[in-house]
Amino acid sequence: MMAFRSKGHILLLWLLIMFAIFSSIFAVPKEQEQDRIKALPGQPQVAFSQFSGYVTVNVQHGRALFYWLTETPFSPENKPLVLWLNGGPGCSSVAYGASEEIGPFRINKTGSSLYLNKYAWNREANILFLESPAGVGFSYTNTSSDLKTSGDSRTAQDALIFLIRWMSRFPQYKYREFYIAGESYAGHYVPQLAKKIHDYNKKNPQIINLKGFIVGNAVTDNYNDGIGTVTYWWTHSMISDQSYKSILKYCNFTAEETSTKCDDAWSYAVNYEFGNIDQYSIYTPTCIASNNDTLKHIRFKNTILHMISGYDPCTENYAEKYYNLPQVQKAMHANVTNIPYKWTACSNVLLKNWKDSDVSVLPIYKELIAAGLRIWVFSGDTDSVVPVTATRFSLNHLNLPIRTRWHPWYSGGQVGGWTEVYDGVTFATVRGAGHEVPLFQPKRAYILFKSFLSGSELPKY
Repeated sequence: MMAFRSKGHILLLWLLIMFAIFSSIFAVPKEQEQDRIKALPGQPQVAFSQFSGYVTVNVQHGRALFYWLTETPFSPENKPLVLWLNGGPGCSSVAYGASEEIGPFRINKTGSSLYLNKYAWNREANILFLESPAGVGFSYTNTSSDLKTSGDSRTAQDALIFLIRWMSRFPQYKYREFYIAGESYAGHYVPQLAKKIHDYNKKNPQIINLKGFIVGNAVTDNYNDGIGTVTYWWTHSMISDQSYKSILKYCNFTAEETSTKCDDAWSYAVNYEFGNIDQYSIYTPTCIASNNDTLKHIRFKNTILHMISGYDPCTENYAEKYYNLPQVQKAMHANVTNIPYKWTACSNVLLKNWKDSDVSVLPIYKELIAAGLRIWVFSGDTDSVVPVTATRFSLNHLNLPIRTRWHPWYSGGQVGGWTEVYDGVTFATVRGAGHEVPLFQPKRAYILFKSFLSGSELPKY
């Protein structure tokens, strides 16, 4: 009888130990649950979970990056994870990617409520938006000098540290199929981060199961981007023959510094020949309310024009109203340190003081193509800032064999754009889209993303 009782106690103890082990494995980390968003102010009812908060990437400097995860409502445990990055450098993925492009919500004109995006990318995957680097949006640093010393290298390293630490908070995403997406100057961020992950995975357990990346209207190669941009301006009647010839004659697109003659030719074209257009979308109206305030031209090192504003009219204005509301920040667990400035869509300080920028990311493409990653590049064809000609010139210098020749692809019975598939890279244009492709052509962008995830060619009818 005593022996039986002893065996019973041993069995009970064993069951308790096993329960504790399994509970520890499958338990939701406390930090994850603390980051859960119950509901955003003015938000319609949704059937998916969302989380947001901070991950410290450098304790010594006090750098912390802000994220917003919007899970898919359709079996999130079985769907891939996609990290979205906006560019600038210095612009917010919350302002643009989440609120104007691929996120589940759009902001109403009052800047106080939200409505659903019919073509949100979280219908297909769990989407993680990251405000990067520190100083962008809600992401912050306690070392003010960091804001004037940011560049490509640190941005990539901090993003890698973010992902590693974020996955400790969200262990259900370890080993999950993982992709990176982005646009504009994220044409640097995305492949640079992909290389960081690829190199990290060679020496460590591959908790970040990187499968590929997709970038749109992406800054890629200074020389080819520069030639392609000026060519776009001329072929779309934005500048005169004289300005086109002068820029090509006097501008060295790979130089750190520009000549006076280059500056003069460039400035005349931009300031006197362009007119008051939205350079991010040359055939759509501008936002009259913000023309005087936000359309500020800043020359970046490689002489390609970068503008502070994203797409008008006037969506980023609504974002700046909404994300500065105290109740919104509280719901998102944002601005916990009471940063001494308003949340803005882009940071002028970061843009003006960017320290290191790769002349070309084409060598990274070659390395990651050889590693077997899925790589797609797309281009809205009405953008004059990082236009389709710039991207085509840059990709042509990879000298990749063509697998599927140039042909139209379709959306709803209409030509959605054109595509060519190379060995290692798929290139696609999106017809009638500006710099922020999912904003201008949400359905076509959604089809593009869905095809990318499945690894299938774009629809031919």
